[in-house]
Amino acid sequence: MAERKTIDPAVIEILAKAEAEGISTAFKRAETTKPCPIGHEGNCCSNCFMGPCRLTGKTTVGVCGATKETVSARNLARHIAAGAAAHGDHGRNMAFTLLAVAQGKAPDYKIKDEKKLRKIARFLNVPVDGRTTEELALDVGTVALSEFGRQEGELLYVRRAPVKRQQIWRQLGITPRGVDREVVETMHRTNMGTDQDAEHLMLQSLRVALSDGWGGSMLATDISDALFGTLAPVATRSNFGILKENEVNISVHGHEPTLAEMLVVAVSDPELLDYAKSKGAEGINLMGMCCSGNELLVRHGIPIVGNLLQTDLAIATGAIELVVVDYQCIMQGLQSVAEHFHTKIVTTSPKVKITGATHVEFEDHNAYEIAKQIVRMAIDNYPNRKGAYIPDIVDHVVAGFSHEYIAYMQGGTYRESFRPLNDNIMNGRIRGAAGVVGCNNPRVTHDDPHIEIVKELIRNDVLVVTTGCNAIACAKQGLLTPEVMDYAGPGLREVCQVIGIPPVLHMGSCVDNSRILTVLTQCATEGGLGEDISDLPVAGVAPEWMSEKALCIGAYCVASGVHTIFGVGSPVGGSQEVTRLINEGWTEKVGAGLEFEPDWHKIVEKVLAHIDAKRRALKLEEYSPTRYVKSATYSPGDYLSFEEFKRGSYSRASL
Repeated sequence: MAERKTIDPAVIEILAKAEAEGISTAFKRAETTKPCPIGHEGNCCSNCFMGPCRLTGKTTVGVCGATKETVSARNLARHIAAGAAAHGDHGRNMAFTLLAVAQGKAPDYKIKDEKKLRKIARFLNVPVDGRTTEELALDVGTVALSEFGRQEGELLYVRRAPVKRQQIWRQLGITPRGVDREVVETMHRTNMGTDQDAEHLMLQSLRVALSDGWGGSMLATDISDALFGTLAPVATRSNFGILKENEVNISVHGHEPTLAEMLVVAVSDPELLDYAKSKGAEGINLMGMCCSGNELLVRHGIPIVGNLLQTDLAIATGAIELVVVDYQCIMQGLQSVAEHFHTKIVTTSPKVKITGATHVEFEDHNAYEIAKQIVRMAIDNYPNRKGAYIPDIVDHVVAGFSHEYIAYMQGGTYRESFRPLNDNIMNGRIRGAAGVVGCNNPRVTHDDPHIEIVKELIRNDVLVVTTGCNAIACAKQGLLTPEVMDYAGPGLREVCQVIGIPPVLHMGSCVDNSRILTVLTQCATEGGLGEDISDLPVAGVAPEWMSEKALCIGAYCVASGVHTIFGVGSPVGGSQEVTRLINEGWTEKVGAGLEFEPDWHKIVEKVLAHIDAKRRALKLEEYSPTRYVKSATYSPGDYLSFEEFKRGSYSRASL
C-alpha cells in the first residue's frame, strides 16, 4: 500500500510504522478526506452568506447572479492574492530585520554580503558612494519597507525586468504599484458585488502576482543574501538517515531564515554541547525541513530531512526531540503525531500558534538567547526518548546556485557572464531550460512527478533549475550531484562536465523563485535569444502543487513571459472560459500561459514542444538528440564525483 503513496524508500518504511501504530498522517487523511468535486474545480462561491453557492447541474449562477466564469475567476484571484500576501509578509519581515541590524537593535546579526547590499541599494535608488554599511542598511531597509505600502507609481524592482517586458506590463496596466496595495485591491475586487468580469479579474491576478515576484519575494531573497550570505555551492546529505541515534535531534521547519541562522550558532555553543553530554547525548544534530531546511542547506550545508509530506513522518521515527516552526506549510497534524512520542513542537512566529504546542516568540533583538533557550528545551527532552527507528537511507546533495554564482561559474570572477549558457542553447548542446519547483500533494504519488519530470527533461538536454520541495525531492533521489550525469543528455552532459556542475541546480527555497526571474532576465539581455523572457526556450513546471503561494508563483512566472504547467489538477477546471483566459488569453497578452495537466508524461511532452517552438521562432538550428553524442563520450573520471566536489574541486567553475 505504501509503495503506491510514495517513491521514497525512507518514507515507505516510516509510513508502514505509522500505520501499524495507528498514527494519522497526511497520507492517511488524504485517503479519508476526499476533495469536494465542486469546490475542487472552482465552482463554489463562499464570498458572502447568501451562499455558499454551488454551481453544479442546473444551477449555473449564484444567488447574486454571479456566473461560473465570475466565481471561478474570483476564487483564483483570491488564491493568488493570498500567495502574494504570504511571500510579501516574508519580505517585509526581512526588511524589518535589516533595519534592526542597521539600528543596532539586533546585535546577534551582521551584514555578511556588503557587495549584495550595495547592489540592492542601487536598485532602490539609495546613494552608495562614501557610505558606511550601517548607513546603507538603514536606507535600504527603509526604502524596501516603503515598497510594501507604495500607493502610486511602480515598484522599483520592476526596472530589473527586460525593457520589452516592462513595456508589456505598462500597456496592459498591470505594473504593480505597492505589494500591499495589489493584495488589498484584489481582495476588494473579489468581494461580493464588485468586479464581475472574468478577464478583468484575471488581469488583476497578474498584477498582484507581479507584486510578489518582482516585489515581496525578490526583496526577501536579496535581503536574506545581504544578511546571511549569497549562495555558493555546498555539499551535504538528505533524508531520514541524517537523524542520529545518540544525539539531540532538532528539526527546523517553516520559511523564515532569521531563527534558523541563530540555531546554527547555538548548536555549536560549547556550553550547550556540554549540557547535552550531561543529559547522555553525544552531541546536537540540527537539520532542516521544507524551506527553512532549504535556507540552512544552501547557506551552511546543514542536512535536510525531507519535504512537506515527510514533516509528520519524521516525528514518527521517534528520534526527534524538538521541531521548531515559524510559518507556512506547517500542518496542524504535526502536533497530534508529536503527542504519540516525546517530541515537542515549538512555534516561534507572532503570527502562528498551534493548539497544544509550546510557543516561544522569536524577537530579532534577543535572537541568540531565544535560540539557546529552544536548544536547551530540546536537550532537556532527550532523556524522554523511548526508542527510535531511523531508516538507514541517506542521499548526497550539492546545492546553493544563486544567479550570481551561475554567472561566476561560466567565467570566473573577472569574466562572469551568461554568454556561455546562451551560446550552448543557440548551438543546441542545451535544448532549453526549465524551472521545476513547488509543493508536495498527497493526491499524487509523493515525489514521483517531481523526479520523473526532472529525469526526462535532463535526458532531453534541458537544464533544470529547482527550488522548494521539488529541490528536496531531487536531493533525496541523488539528482543534485555531479555524479548524476548518466541521466543527462549528451549535449547537456558535456556542458556540465566542463563547468563542473550538476544538470539540476538547486537555487533555494520557494521564495527564491525570484532568482530564476533574474537568471532569465540576464539570458534575455545577454543577446542571441531574443529581447524578452518570453522569447527564451524555457518553461516552468509545478508537478505537485497544493499551495496558494504556488499559484501566485505560477502567475508571476507567466506574467514575466514563462509558459508554466501545473500538475495534479485545475482549480478552475469547472469554467472553460477561465481556463481559456489563463492559457490562450494570457498568451495573447503577455506571451505565456498557465496550464493544468495531471499526467506528468504529457507535461514533459508539452514542455519539450514549447521549448522547440521557441527555438524555431528564434531561427535556431533544430535540436538533435544525437548531434553531440560523440563529443560527450566520457569515462567516470571525466566528471566530478561527490567527494571531489565536497573537497572543493568545484573551483573548475572558474575556468
